[in-house]
Amino acid sequence: MTADKFSATVRNSDDNAIIDLFGSMNALADDVLSKAFEEAARFNPNTILLNFSAVDYINSTGIALIVELLAKARKNQWEVGVFGLSDHYLQIFRLTRLSDFMEIYQNESSALLT
Repeated sequence: MTADKFSATVRNSDDNAIIDLFGSMNALADDVLSKAFEEAARFNPNTILLNFSAVDYINSTGIALIVELLAKARKNQWEVGVFGLSDHYLQIFRLTRLSDFMEIYQNESSALLT
């Protein structure tokens, strides 16, 4: 997968919609992430979980896309959780205070236990 490619798949698990993210989150990820969110919304979940395990790069536009997704979820009264963040991106989520608005989990199993 080249650095500018981004894809997403959506799964349902009980009351959660899980969006698996792949590649680089930058401006080119906008349409793919929006479509994935729309697909996740069809499940009417209590929580949307974002799986960053296969994300290799996030720039400032990617962070803005996450904020936009967070706002859409909040508007629908859905919680947002993330898992699979590298140590580097975990630190960025804390520095940007994204972690104040979403739960951060070590892995999918721990996210699904809540």
